[in-house]
Amino acid sequence: MRVMAQIAMVMNLDKCIGCHTCSVTCKQTWTNRSGTEYVWFNNVETRPGQGYPKGYEDQDRWKGGWRLRNGRLVPRSGGRVRRLARLFANPELPMLDDYYQPWTYDYENLTKAPLGDDVPTAAPRSLIDGSPASITWGPNWDDDLGGGPEHLAGDPVLRKVSQEVRLEYERSFMFYLPRICEHCLNPSCVAVCPSGAMYKRLEDGIVLVDQDRCRGWRMCVSGCPYKKVYFNHHSGKAEKCTLCYPRIEAGEPTVCSETCVGRLRYLGVMLYDADRVGEAAATAREEDLYPAQLDCFLSPDDPEVVAAAEAAGIPHDWISAARSSPVNALITRYRVALPLHPEYRTMPMVWYVPPLSPVVDALAGTGHDGEDADNLFGAIDALRIPLEYLAGLFTAGDTVPVERALCRLAAMRSHMRALNLGEEPDPAIAADVGMRPTDIEEMYRLLALAKYDERYVIPTAYAAGAGHADATGGCSLDGPGGPGMSEQVFAGMGASAEAFHASPLPAGGDDRRRGRFNLFGWDGRGRPDGLFPPRRGEAG
Repeated sequence: MRVMAQIAMVMNLDKCIGCHTCSVTCKQTWTNRSGTEYVWFNNVETRPGQGYPKGYEDQDRWKGGWRLRNGRLVPRSGGRVRRLARLFANPELPMLDDYYQPWTYDYENLTKAPLGDDVPTAAPRSLIDGSPASITWGPNWDDDLGGGPEHLAGDPVLRKVSQEVRLEYERSFMFYLPRICEHCLNPSCVAVCPSGAMYKRLEDGIVLVDQDRCRGWRMCVSGCPYKKVYFNHHSGKAEKCTLCYPRIEAGEPTVCSETCVGRLRYLGVMLYDADRVGEAAATAREEDLYPAQLDCFLSPDDPEVVAAAEAAGIPHDWISAARSSPVNALITRYRVALPLHPEYRTMPMVWYVPPLSPVVDALAGTGHDGEDADNLFGAIDALRIPLEYLAGLFTAGDTVPVERALCRLAAMRSHMRALNLGEEPDPAIAADVGMRPTDIEEMYRLLALAKYDERYVIPTAYAAGAGHADATGGCSLDGPGGPGMSEQVFAGMGASAEAFHASPLPAGGDDRRRGRFNLFGWDGRGRPDGLFPPRRGEAG
């Protein structure tokens, strides 16, 4: 058991009102400079919809995430040779029009237009080159179904279950889906980066870009299935959500969480077994990926886990924070939070509580008691956007976990209504969803009351690996053994040569990944060791 800590986020979609405050504050904090006009580290999508960039969930087109080949995980974008061949011409890279052409308005024309019979207007102009712009798409073009049925049909998830869904515009309902970088346990963007600029921090699991090492190859943009890595066309570097790590290190929530009007975001520590991640990501059936990821998480109340965590250098206050983590409660204890597209096999760490409100509103509109448990349990199967759509988003098509989460949310509504009316709650309601009345009341406090200090349980930063004699501290790439690094001694290059990105070597057994060659340090002469994989029968 190799215990590691991860800062994770949960969003309660039942409370998102689509105000975009999180998007605007993130934009003003992180991407308000030249080269990032089209970049939104945080965006809020209306579902059903195509998302941002358009159709980013269509991995047959964009080749993001991982796939299984002969039982082994490989990036969908291909192996190192294929990626090297496409360094300068990558057809799987989203273009600016797939995001949107950022624009402003010619406000100066309003004040400097000469006198005339016509009313002056502020015509749209491109923020990229200043030329007149035609506004045909935006980062939230689907907002409140603004795109209409024509654009709804472009939803990649909706296409998979279209035979189940009523696409009539007036019969459909919507919900909002805020998205940031998932800061995955098994990030494909890190795996496909040729220069090793993308890395995952050991101390808190945040995925960052080393701007000094980035060479602008943009393989990370293609490799990320959520399309949350962007290319700054001004600096020539990759940029992405940093999970506001300067604030996290100080024990403060992210800017998007701090300014969220609906109080729907939760931040906390998750402990997980790093040795299980690769095996879980390689689970054969996509429907089994969600429970496989759950099996990677460790209980901070287990004495063996605590001992292993302390031996790994994780401070006591981080273990204590994991015990009171709201994220841990919603993901593993109550199991009402679900991952976004686990079928990408990146093991995402931004999870979502699926929306229940439309069910309640639909029941109330028909004259039924929208808070009655029996009515709610029966209506969950008859959602106008069915369980299959929510399962396509959160559980790789398996409707059972989604239905269980919605039933628990419905049971919470019925149980708490009885308490608020001074009635005796029916204990069978909690029993029907596999919970105790006290569990329901604790979940209600967390989801409905959402006190600030209960939503955000964030310990301050520490030096990774402090419990070891060879600890490096600071950046996880300052010493050997960090994410994407392997032991390398290259002929003619010395022991300081950087590794062409590879996963850390396993603790034992197969070590065929040892000795890979760094193409960026090659002078083009000879056939150095590690340039090609060893032939069958040769020593690795």
